[in-house]
Amino acid sequence: MTDDRTHVLDFFTPRAAGWDSRFPDDGPAYAAAAGLLGLRPGDAVLDAGCGTGRALPALRAVVGPRGTVLGADLTPAMLEAAVRAGRAGSGTLIRADVARLPLRDGALDAVFGAGLISHLARPEADTAELARVVRPGGVLALFHPIGRAALAARHGRAATDDDLRAEPRLRALLAGSGWRLDSYTDEDDRFLALAVRQP
Repeated sequence: MTDDRTHVLDFFTPRAAGWDSRFPDDGPAYAAAAGLLGLRPGDAVLDAGCGTGRALPALRAVVGPRGTVLGADLTPAMLEAAVRAGRAGSGTLIRADVARLPLRDGALDAVFGAGLISHLARPEADTAELARVVRPGGVLALFHPIGRAALAARHGRAATDDDLRAEPRLRALLAGSGWRLDSYTDEDDRFLALAVRQP
């Protein structure tokens, strides 16, 4: 296992059991973000780095019973917490590294990534892998239930322009990995960047 993967496991494993209790009011924000992906009944969507699966019920509600909802996470403890929370009924949980997804090219209509971007070991390569599994014209949603400034303040620092989520940096990153940034929202109560998979 690479050091990058070990770092992710070391960070998330001890936090998995209490993760949802730290953020008990995020459900409506996840539902609102899922509703902005442009998904239709029957579509296929991946929650990349799904953690405890908080987005899965919202994604299932959008694609309906005929759609495909996958939740992929590297950390077994997070997937176990998703099962305990009853979210496995909303999608198929798989243990996978977003750097090497066990999916065929163009298999998905969209990828949803909550809090994902800051945990990518190789952001350009990893977002290119997300592009690989999404059909041309499909969508990538990078989401966080609070904006950059609020999140930085939570960690005792100020938001800076070198943050990967800063619009110029994110736009360039995505353009280099097969995406076109279409909309960018960074407010106190939501961060949501929507990108379209380029042909």
